[in-house]
Amino acid sequence: QLQLVESGGGSVQSGGSLRLSCAASGPRFDFYNIGWFRQVSGKEREGVSCITGSAVRRSGSRDFLDAVKGRFTISRDNNRTTVFLQMDNLQPDDTGVYFCMINRCDCASPKCTANDWGQGTQVTVSS
Repeated sequence: QLQLVESGGGSVQSGGSLRLSCAASGPRFDFYNIGWFRQVSGKEREGVSCITGSAVRRSGSRDFLDAVKGRFTISRDNNRTTVFLQMDNLQPDDTGVYFCMINRCDCASPKCTANDWGQGTQVTVSS
């Protein structure tokens, strides 16, 4: 199974941008669906976006949060075995720890993931 490591977080002001990276090691990266998740203070971890792998006939991506539609874009580079989350027009409510994880249901739901979560990467947005 893949090992995933998140990076790219930081501190920005409201309206700023960050690009998160999810670097994978292990076989057949292109096969896997990968999702981005976040955990903000006092809330449960929630699914943000997901991008399908080569095993899915209809490839594509999906945003799970209405709040990020039009601002966040998920993409993948199979040559670099990395999934990205481009985050634009960041707002203070986007502050939290961001994680990436394998999605086991073709991105149909954010709830079907593996369990070996990493440390994530901290995103802090100030007003």
